[in-house]
This record gives sequence, structure tokens and C-alpha cells, in this order.
Amino acid sequence: MTMTLAGRANRRRGEVEAVIDGERRILCLTLGALAELETAFAAESLAALATRFSSGRLGSRDLIRILAAGLRGGGNRFSDEDVEDMVVEGGVSACAAIVRDLLMLTFGVGDTPEAGPNPCEPQQVRT
Repeated sequence: MTMTLAGRANRRRGEVEAVIDGERRILCLTLGALAELETAFAAESLAALATRFSSGRLGSRDLIRILAAGLRGGGNRFSDEDVEDMVVEGGVSACAAIVRDLLMLTFGVGDTPEAGPNPCEPQQVRT
């Protein structure tokens, strides 16, 4: 069961929404976030990074790095150390599902039927 939420996230832009530390947050692996991950994982290219992630063998430190980069890419100001102490609603399995969703959306792997129409329908203005 994925604990990502529909709402503010635009999945066509690679955004995932999740409840972390009791707050709904947007995560996105932007180009800057991917550059961070290339350095963190000593990957020579995006293809090498994708190959590493597709192995399916990610440890807890890997999940922390990917979540932290995704949070920063989504406009949140957290260090990897901050993320180590955060609580993801749904526990470790939800954390892994968030990372899976981020990687699938970023690298175009798998089907993402929840993406919805693009462009999104206009929202009603509240007065």
C-alpha cells in the first residue's frame, strides 16, 4: 500500500506527495537532486544512477539519501541528517514506496496511471 497522496503533487512533473513528520510534503527528483545523488552514489551518469537504482537492492542509507534529495527538490529545506530522524506515515514500507514512486516517475520506468490529465484541470477559486 503506497502512502503517497493525491492532491498538490503533479506526477507528470515527477512530483510525489507524502506525509512525513505529520505534514504533507512534495518530493521531486529535480536535475539538482539527481546531481546530488550522482555524487552521493559515485555514479558517472544518469544512466549509471538508473542502473544502480534498478538493481532493487537499496539500503536504509540509500532511502534516506533519495528521500532527502526528493524533499529538497520539492522545495523543502532538510539535510540528510534531518531526514534520518523523520517519521514517514506508514513506516518503512511506505518510505520504500515513496522512493519507488520517485524513481519510477523520474526515470520513466513502469506505468503511472495516477498521473491524471496534463495540463491539470483549473481549480476553483475560493472567495
